[in-house]
Amino acid sequence: MNDARSGEGRETALGEAAFWKTKRLDEMTDAEWEALCDGCGRCCLNKLEEEETGDIYWTNVACKLLDHVSCRCKSYPDRHDYVPDCVKLDVEEVVGQTYTWLPPTCAYRLLAQGRELYWWHPLVSGDPDTVHLAGVSIRRRVISEEDIPENALEDHIVDWPGEDPTFE
Repeated sequence: MNDARSGEGRETALGEAAFWKTKRLDEMTDAEWEALCDGCGRCCLNKLEEEETGDIYWTNVACKLLDHVSCRCKSYPDRHDYVPDCVKLDVEEVVGQTYTWLPPTCAYRLLAQGRELYWWHPLVSGDPDTVHLAGVSIRRRVISEEDIPENALEDHIVDWPGEDPTFE
């Protein structure tokens, strides 16, 4: 049974076996891997990296392909044709935690760290809107990179995408 607040339990909201609890990341099918994405859109925000320290600074500027309402890519299968540097997550990099820019609430990051998914994750709640209702997604909080010059990213640094909100 699921604990709706923490995501604990061995079944989904629909009573199905929770594959993310029974499989390692490297054992998941492509469909299971893709289902881990909660649809928050935070990973699709432009980030700046301090060269000397490696510190990541989040902006409220989204990739031109990100739909600001659905928080999904408008052209996911062909995204590399339009955004060549879009990252395809690699299980070894996720497990090795080299993607320091993944949001702290990201299912890939949480599972790699041996942590539970949050109650609002669609796999736990059974509802793709809970990520938005919980205020975790980028919905209506961002602007498109097409609307600002690249050299203006520093003017759009924000903290919220890198925060791990507490839902008690």
